[in-house]
Amino acid sequence: MSQQQTPGVRIFDTTLRDGEQAPGISLDVKEKLEIAEQLARLQVDVIEAGFPITSQGDFEGVRAVAGTVGTAGGAPVIAALARCHPDDVSRAADALKPADRSRIHVFLSTSEVHRTAMLHGASEDEIVRQAVDAVRRALTYTDDVEFSPQDATRTDVDFLMRIVDEVVEAGATTVNIPDTVGYAIPHDFGTLIADVVARVGADVAVSVHCHNDLGLAVANSIEAVRNGAQQVEVAVNGIGERAGNCSMEEVVMALATRVDLLGRPTGVNTREIARTSRLVSALTGYPVQFNKAVVGRNAFAHESGIHQHGVLADRLTYEIMRAEDVGVAGAQIVLGKHSGRHAFTRQLESMGYTLAKEEVGRAFARFKELADRKVEISDADLEAIVADEVYATDDDAFELVWTQLSGGTATAPSATVRVRRTADGTEIDEVAIGDGMVDAVCGAIRRAVGIDGTLVTFNVAAVTPGVDALGDVTIQVEVGGQRFTGRGVSTDIVEASARAFLSALNKSVRLRHRAVAATPETP
Repeated sequence: MSQQQTPGVRIFDTTLRDGEQAPGISLDVKEKLEIAEQLARLQVDVIEAGFPITSQGDFEGVRAVAGTVGTAGGAPVIAALARCHPDDVSRAADALKPADRSRIHVFLSTSEVHRTAMLHGASEDEIVRQAVDAVRRALTYTDDVEFSPQDATRTDVDFLMRIVDEVVEAGATTVNIPDTVGYAIPHDFGTLIADVVARVGADVAVSVHCHNDLGLAVANSIEAVRNGAQQVEVAVNGIGERAGNCSMEEVVMALATRVDLLGRPTGVNTREIARTSRLVSALTGYPVQFNKAVVGRNAFAHESGIHQHGVLADRLTYEIMRAEDVGVAGAQIVLGKHSGRHAFTRQLESMGYTLAKEEVGRAFARFKELADRKVEISDADLEAIVADEVYATDDDAFELVWTQLSGGTATAPSATVRVRRTADGTEIDEVAIGDGMVDAVCGAIRRAVGIDGTLVTFNVAAVTPGVDALGDVTIQVEVGGQRFTGRGVSTDIVEASARAFLSALNKSVRLRHRAVAATPETP
């Protein structure tokens, strides 16, 4: 099982592992598999499918990706994370067994603060011994082994170089230098990577894994590539714990757009970028900010008169890459209440959505319902419908049937909801009074489903311009000390809020049905 060779820079995608550690994200096996299949179409080189030792659910997710995506023709390498502990390594190996090509990614903290606070003051010698033992053990399962010294950028340089030497001598085929807490500055990070590249030689790949705490993850990764790094670890839409990971789409398009300067292209099929971004946003419930580079709604939009004049004359005046190159459609078909199922399905297919027959049925029913309230349904509306009706409700324990509101400035707002229990079709009506309509409808849903969820964050945005725009509500709800993200869309903001709140509670139910252990700190 040799490493996959591609021209230029290898793209190691960690959306399903490090990206999923963002608060409120909890993907089930089906959702992980759907994202992994799209990552394969995107043609990333490595998919880090999860951290198998943390839970049975994560183990099953890695095994499903390994057995499905990892066995297709031209499949990417499937990787799994493991601490430098024998049980972790063997568990990762078991999960990866079905894959044609697998990688075990072992890690261990090396900075003084991590060694003191997390590893009970372990000595440098002990850390080196554990790292070497883990690499050697992993090599008994696969010849593709990656080692990461966690918190490398805050590790004493002499010790960092020592442990790099030792794991390379032990047989590690990739050495990853993670900026675990986003501490690095491009100039210094580039110098560090150049030193590591010179040290390990041509037979060992040097990788980087940058976090975005200072907003420098992409800049640090590009500087690392400029100094010889052969692999960059990324997440779609830049998702991940705290401020997130290095953004896949930004790194890939920076390398593609400035190949004249860097000369280090990737093997990524960039026309799948927008589709991948939409899918990850829909399944995680994490919206993409409007001004997000490459995949944001405004990335190829021009409102300024001067900009519009220039773009109409020649798009190169204000666009350094073409929308088509990242899979953003040019002209868009606008659907309405008279549109049929065929036109609806064709438009979804043109946007990159391949839905099962029953999923199309649910989405089309929601489309017709919304089309009666909204004159035109755009591609952005369709994306919101798919996210809300297909992904968010699949296998849910509860379904919102209707909401009814009353009250105003002189009387306390109240909400009545009807919720259907999907297991047996039982319908439950509940009513609640709140500080406002959203508070009232969330209170009624809590009573109906019997789950005490606390609304932590609430964000609402219009999907499209106009007074009849769909409201897209994204929230985080805390249940039992854990946070879950929910998303809902409707022309009525309170209804959208109710859908989002119930979506988050449904995720808490799904998680309760899986045996999930606490996730250890990772690079």
